[in-house]
Amino acid sequence: MRIIDSHAHLEMSQFDDDRCAMLDRARGAGVEMLLAIGSGTSPAERLDAAIRFAEQHDWIYATAGIHPHDAAEATEEHFALLDELGRHARVIAWGEMGLDYYYDHSPSDAQQRVFRRQLEQARAARRPVVIHCRDAWDDCLRILEQEWRPAGLGGIFHCFTAGVAEAKRGLDMGFLISFAGNLTYPKMQGLRDVARELPLESILTETDSPFLPPQGRRGKRNEPAFVVEVAQALANVRKSAAEEIAAITAANFQRFFRLGAVSSSLTPRSD
Repeated sequence: MRIIDSHAHLEMSQFDDDRCAMLDRARGAGVEMLLAIGSGTSPAERLDAAIRFAEQHDWIYATAGIHPHDAAEATEEHFALLDELGRHARVIAWGEMGLDYYYDHSPSDAQQRVFRRQLEQARAARRPVVIHCRDAWDDCLRILEQEWRPAGLGGIFHCFTAGVAEAKRGLDMGFLISFAGNLTYPKMQGLRDVARELPLESILTETDSPFLPPQGRRGKRNEPAFVVEVAQALANVRKSAAEEIAAITAANFQRFFRLGAVSSSLTPRSD
C-alpha cells in the first residue's frame, strides 16, 4: 500500500521515547509522504517545529502557522517569524490555522484577527493553507470566501467534521477534504455519509497524530502508521479496496502540492 499522512504533529512529547521507531513503522506501513504540522501549542516555541523533520527526511514536508488556540498569544514577532519560515523550501503550506469555538482557548475576535492576518501572509507567500475549524464553520467559511477565494491557492480542511454543504463550499474554493481517525468512531455516521458523497479526487487521509486514534486504538497514542486504518474506513463507506483509496488520496496530495516521486530534489508548488 502507498499512502500519505497529510497531517501529523511529530514534535509532540508523546513521541519523545520512540520517535525514530515511530517513523520507521510509518514507512513500513506504506506511508510514502507525510505533512508535519508546525503550529503546535505555543507560538514562541513551536512555529518551526515541523521543519527539522522535513530537513532530515526527504519524504516529510512541513507547514508553519499559528493555531487558533494560541491566537491570543500571537505577536508581531511571531508574524515576522512566520514570514521567514514560509519561505523555507520544505514548507509547502501555511497552518494549521483557523477558528475553534469549541474550546475557546482564545477569544473569538482574537482568533479571527490572527486568522485573517495569516491568510494575508499565506497569500503573499503563495502557499496553500491548512484549516482547523471546530464549531465555527459559518465564520470560517465566510472569512475564507471573502479573503482567500480570490487568491486561488486553496488548501486543506484538516480533520473535517462538518456536513456536505460545508464541504462543497470548500471544494468550490479549491480545498481538499481530509479525514482522520474519528471517521472510524461509531457515533460518526454523519461524517461517513459525507465521505461517501464527496468526489474521490477531493479527499485526503490523515492521522492528526498523536491525537484521534482509530476506534480500535482509542485511549492510546495515535501515530502515522495508523493512517492505513483511515483508508480502510473510507474504503468501507465507498465500497472500494483500501489500497485503491490509499493510492487515490496519495495522488490527490501529490497533484495538489505538485510533488512527484519522493526525492530530496523535489521542488514543491510555489505558484
